[in-house]
Amino acid sequence: MPSRFIRHASLRQLQILEAIVRLGSFTRAAEELFLTQPTVSMQIKKLSETVGAPLFMPAGRNVEPTEAGREVYRAARTLMDALVDLEIRLADLKGLKRGRFRLGVITTAKYFAPEILGAFCEAYPGIDVSLKVSNRHRVIERMSNHEDDLYIFGEPDTIGLPVEATYLAPNPLIIVARADHPLVGASNIPLERIVQERFILREPGSGVRDTITRLFGEHGLKPNVRMELGSNEAIKHAIIAGLGISILSLHSLNLDAGAGRLSMLNVAGFPIQRDWYLVHPKGRELSLIARTFLAFAVEHQVNIQETLARTHAALCQSGPCN
Repeated sequence: MPSRFIRHASLRQLQILEAIVRLGSFTRAAEELFLTQPTVSMQIKKLSETVGAPLFMPAGRNVEPTEAGREVYRAARTLMDALVDLEIRLADLKGLKRGRFRLGVITTAKYFAPEILGAFCEAYPGIDVSLKVSNRHRVIERMSNHEDDLYIFGEPDTIGLPVEATYLAPNPLIIVARADHPLVGASNIPLERIVQERFILREPGSGVRDTITRLFGEHGLKPNVRMELGSNEAIKHAIIAGLGISILSLHSLNLDAGAGRLSMLNVAGFPIQRDWYLVHPKGRELSLIARTFLAFAVEHQVNIQETLARTHAALCQSGPCN
């Protein structure tokens, strides 16, 4: 059986099976791997013929692996992990002249992660870098599947996986309103007053939303949620349109600080001080490139803090800020 499997099964087929099991869908696996769905179906059919048993069965609108499919999936994961380890060792032999680095970040970190990556590429032009931006739930999933070299997270102790975390930079959360909002310029606004405002929040699964929910819950309060939006850009546009206020990371306002149309409210207990960390699974060996990027990013934190200070000053022009 082992020799027959080696002769007839391909690494690409195992990669496709791994993606289908992880994503629960032939369609989503095809999208992730940049393949057509007929190609994915054909490759799984060939692999099933090699195994001699069906690999998937319907589960509502998705699919789930059969017992044979789960066995092949476990073998595929073992093989892929071994190949990743091999890639790390080979990259170390090449030093920092050539190689690949993959960074996974949660959505809000996209406002400063490209700046660090850009500076890193200038220092090490032979390194091919990639950046994957997703919500917190998806990035945790990527980490559990070892899809990237390092990750940028807030609150690493709530990830649910054993990880190594290195402090990177502050991530203050602020309450943002339109520049002409009646509360702009007021000092030490109590939370009991702020929950009377209409809130615009990120979708469930957002790390910022989880923090907000905990904060108000600790004070026995519930925000008046008017709408939920899937991006910080959409939230900022909604605030400018007068649809409500929101709690955002100060990083999300770095590029234009709201272009004069947004202000930070001076609310008791704000900013909420959170932090960013560079994270990787505990016990997983980092490549030379990943170790070099980690040290490089930590040194870059001064630049991140200077940018935050400028953004904070721009948002405080209309009155007292926290």
